Amino acid sequence: MSESKERLHATWIHSDQFIPRRFARPIQSFMRIEAASGIVMLVAAVIAVLWANASFGESYFHFLETEFKLEFGPFHLEEHLGHLVNDGLMAIFFFVVGLEIKRELVLGELRDRKAAMMPVMAALGGMVFPAAIYAALNFGDPAALRGWGVPMATDIAFSLGVLSLLGKRVPSAAKIFLLALAIVDDLGGILVIAVFYTEELHFAYLVAGLAGLALVWAASRAGVRHHAFYLPAAFAIWYFFLESGVHATLAGVALGFLTPAHPMYSVGEFDRKARQVLDTYPATADTPVEREHADHEGLLLADISREAVAPLIRNEHRLAMWSSFFVIPIFALANAGVRFEGSITDALLSRPALGVLLGLVVGKTVGITLFSWAAVKSGLGKLPTATNWRQMVGVASIAGIGFTVALFITALAYTDATLADEAKVGIFAGSILSAIIGVVILSTGKKAGSKAAAPAEDPVSATA
Repeated sequence: MSESKERLHATWIHSDQFIPRRFARPIQSFMRIEAASGIVMLVAAVIAVLWANASFGESYFHFLETEFKLEFGPFHLEEHLGHLVNDGLMAIFFFVVGLEIKRELVLGELRDRKAAMMPVMAALGGMVFPAAIYAALNFGDPAALRGWGVPMATDIAFSLGVLSLLGKRVPSAAKIFLLALAIVDDLGGILVIAVFYTEELHFAYLVAGLAGLALVWAASRAGVRHHAFYLPAAFAIWYFFLESGVHATLAGVALGFLTPAHPMYSVGEFDRKARQVLDTYPATADTPVEREHADHEGLLLADISREAVAPLIRNEHRLAMWSSFFVIPIFALANAGVRFEGSITDALLSRPALGVLLGLVVGKTVGITLFSWAAVKSGLGKLPTATNWRQMVGVASIAGIGFTVALFITALAYTDATLADEAKVGIFAGSILSAIIGVVILSTGKKAGSKAAAPAEDPVSATA
């Protein structure tokens, strides 16, 4: 293909590089799904708050405490419905997160060291500063201090949803930067959960879970492709992680990392095998014999087509909708129900709520902007294409929208229901305020691509 034709079939992502649409389209599709799911999640959260504070609000909490039992051979599972959502359904969400992280590491923005350093540095600043602010405000209260990890999280769905409302005022490269930042942020949240929120460890179950992961890895290397093996293996691994004391959702992340990122057939192999099948495909199917032959060749072509797509991409495509529009809304419904028995102002002024709120609003904005500036000045990274520092500050503020993982860590961090509710108030208030500030900054600046949108020398002068 000539250079001019290659340019026609490409999407401009970086100022010095064209990315073929076969790579850009999955990213764009994923961003649309996440943006739309934020609306559904918001509706579910509002329903949870209204239900918890209605005259029949006790039914909300009684419903989440409904016991669920399952016995299958040596497996014995007994969980409250709320725990089953957090430990079970959320494993699907974290499996998709694991797929997203691996896709970015192997095929996306994070595969190139210099391109990856900018979102990695930004995410690091966006985790350190919020945690430090929360810890400073809650120092001396061990029960409240356990929530230091809550304001570290960025919600991909809500943040991308807010950016989508701004249209062309936000450069495409800035949106992809936020996506990469949020994915690194998720990885940081996963590590925090694994290291700091594992209370009791049952070594035998953990060994069994790790052995199951090793078996899955060996099977994928041996070319085993059928779900009849992987689905039971995934359930067993999840169960072993659940019983081990290491949070069960980490099994989903590990399985996501183990999913092959490359297809069985290369483009050339697929073309050759598909043409061989099509060459023998019957021109008509008027007789039973011809129909049977056509069905056989069609199934063979379907199998070849299936293996021409990497399992990582295939699973992400299948599960992204379920995760975004089923798992996450149910999670929001089960975790966002805060009962306001006293004054909302008192709850908002509590140290856990203030720690989360300031961590999201101030910590995220300052941490992401400062570490991004340091990456650019040190030569480790560069600003996204057609993006200035004012827009970077706006994107950093949008990253302060913390919901899904923030609520998830809240459920793990606090043993006191009052502290958990106060932290949730901080999550709601901080996320709303971060969204408003980010929208104001981004909507009052120049549109992407305008001459006036050239990068300022530093983030301070950009927002002055």
